[in-house]
Amino acid sequence: MKPDKLQSMIGLAKKAGKLVSGEFASEASVKKSEAHLVIVATDASDNTKKLFNDKCTFYNVPIIEVLTKEELGHCIGDEYRAVAAVLDKGLADAIIKIK
Repeated sequence: MKPDKLQSMIGLAKKAGKLVSGEFASEASVKKSEAHLVIVATDASDNTKKLFNDKCTFYNVPIIEVLTKEELGHCIGDEYRAVAAVLDKGLADAIIKIK
């Protein structure tokens, strides 16, 4: 994994308006079939990890577990974030390839 490039791609998705963050917004985007990738922080709670693993499996959305909550939040302009969803297929594929 290349953390700097990964964080840059996540930041790019946010700037392009193709990323939502937070549990409620990310879960809603998965349910609406808008999410092409879900990113869960490595230090997210076990309940959060289980919830998103189950949702992503059911809705057939790729999920990756990378970065800490602080690192994920930093690259999207927040203090802490446990979950984010990428809404663009091209950006999602690029992030998966870097991971």
